[in-house]
Amino acid sequence: MAMQVQMTNVTRLCSSKSIVTVNGQFPGPTVFAREGDLVVVRVVNHVPYNMSIHWHGIRQLRSGWADGPAYITQCPIQSGQSYVYKFTITGQRGTLWWHAHISWLRATVYGAIVILPKPGVPYPFPAPDKEVPIMFGEWWTADTEAVISQALQTGGGPNVSDAFTINGLPGPLYNCSAKDTFKLKVQPGKTYMLRIINAALNDELFFSIAGHPLTIVDVDAVYIKPITVETILITPGQTTNVLLTTKPSYPGATYYMLAAPYSTARSGTFDNTTVAGILEYEDPASPSPAAFNKNLPVLKPTLPQINDTSFVANYTGKLRSLATAEYPADVPREVDRRFFFTVGLGTHPCAVNGTCQGPTNDTRFAASVNNVSFVLPTTALLQAHFTGRSNGVYSPNFPAAPLVPFNYTGTPPNNTNVSNGTKLVVLPYGASVELVLQGTSIQGAESHPLHLHGFNFFVVGQGFGNFDPVKDLARYNLVDPVERNTVGVPAAGWVAIRFRADNPGVWFMHCHLEVHVSWGLKMAWLVLDGDRPNEKLLPPPSDLPKC
Repeated sequence: MAMQVQMTNVTRLCSSKSIVTVNGQFPGPTVFAREGDLVVVRVVNHVPYNMSIHWHGIRQLRSGWADGPAYITQCPIQSGQSYVYKFTITGQRGTLWWHAHISWLRATVYGAIVILPKPGVPYPFPAPDKEVPIMFGEWWTADTEAVISQALQTGGGPNVSDAFTINGLPGPLYNCSAKDTFKLKVQPGKTYMLRIINAALNDELFFSIAGHPLTIVDVDAVYIKPITVETILITPGQTTNVLLTTKPSYPGATYYMLAAPYSTARSGTFDNTTVAGILEYEDPASPSPAAFNKNLPVLKPTLPQINDTSFVANYTGKLRSLATAEYPADVPREVDRRFFFTVGLGTHPCAVNGTCQGPTNDTRFAASVNNVSFVLPTTALLQAHFTGRSNGVYSPNFPAAPLVPFNYTGTPPNNTNVSNGTKLVVLPYGASVELVLQGTSIQGAESHPLHLHGFNFFVVGQGFGNFDPVKDLARYNLVDPVERNTVGVPAAGWVAIRFRADNPGVWFMHCHLEVHVSWGLKMAWLVLDGDRPNEKLLPPPSDLPKC
């Protein structure tokens, strides 16, 4: 398919602006594929910004050149240029998504990826009557590129968004947006699969539909043991497939579907609003098909409190891999390399004569992994590695543990400054890795949705407070842990993941809250080639963009 990246005028909240879109659509077009398909997408850049598209959650086995994070696996596509992304979908089926992976352009450049099973292979649950993508987004009335550019200049927090959206629509709870409401039209006695994606820039979201429990069957394009809940939690980057069974007969009511943020951040640093869509039943008694009766009662679901960390811990703790013979949970039992990474906020000192609006008057906000705030290079890391010209681009000595241990979730240390650098962890091909991600309480304990490119991983443990290698290791689930590509590091807590480094290339790992990425909460893994021919990274395509 072809993706034309172009400017398009869009009106939301009674205000028009020109936004970056794909093919003039917001959200962008859905990419449909089957497991095993070769996907070929030509991206043509007609906008004044550099562009790069990431196929979020696609394994990209040996095809790292198509992964898409700018300056990690490729230089961005410059204005007036194009690039063909080519990759094969291997051993994956479910819902993923694509988005811009440069600056804050994914605010409007995103769309769903629907991967159907191979022909003739059923879902491991009753087949739904209909499937509907539900994409949450975040809308700014201002130009988002100006928002982040101003924040990086001042060192302060960026302005928060004005609304959340469902499939691009803010809905009736926002000023002058009643006509811009997503409506899910349903019939009684049917099952709908909602393919839910959180594409918001900076907010984890609770989602619930009044009067309709949801059965989760798949997260991040991996089947799970079905669980039925009233409310789901979904972080930016994550996808969740749910089955919604409608009432057996026409109910004589309409139902709000609501999404609102989960955040433990200090007030004023997130968009504390609610997006509503409407679930409406087709009225069998009405002369016109699918008529909407305006006089029906509208029922509202109750969402958890904005900072309900115990709800989140209970919810994520319930997710389990299907772990059947057909869909096994292939958890690494032995571990070759162990890592302990702190993730969280910090500060940079103010520039000489600069005014800074960070946590204190003389600091700027920063974020880091193991106290290293990642600096994007000006050449793509994968190119530097492949051509053997890494000198001056990156160093292969990312710390395996914090250089200075402290009480990570207790009173923060006096010095909260972080270092800058472009450092990678180098892994031999096939190594099994355990990584403990430890949240810190510096500048406030927040949940961080961490996304690893190029791999799925198993979430073998999670907890609050500081990770205890003796006590917590004994409680790991190595039988049916959930497998995903994006996991929330609990606020003032930790999460442990395991994966096998069976994909050669350079793989970005970062918080999926865009403001934290801008501040440096990111790093990369370099997986070396293996010995066999099918364990080596393929050479770059001839049209790979130049920096």
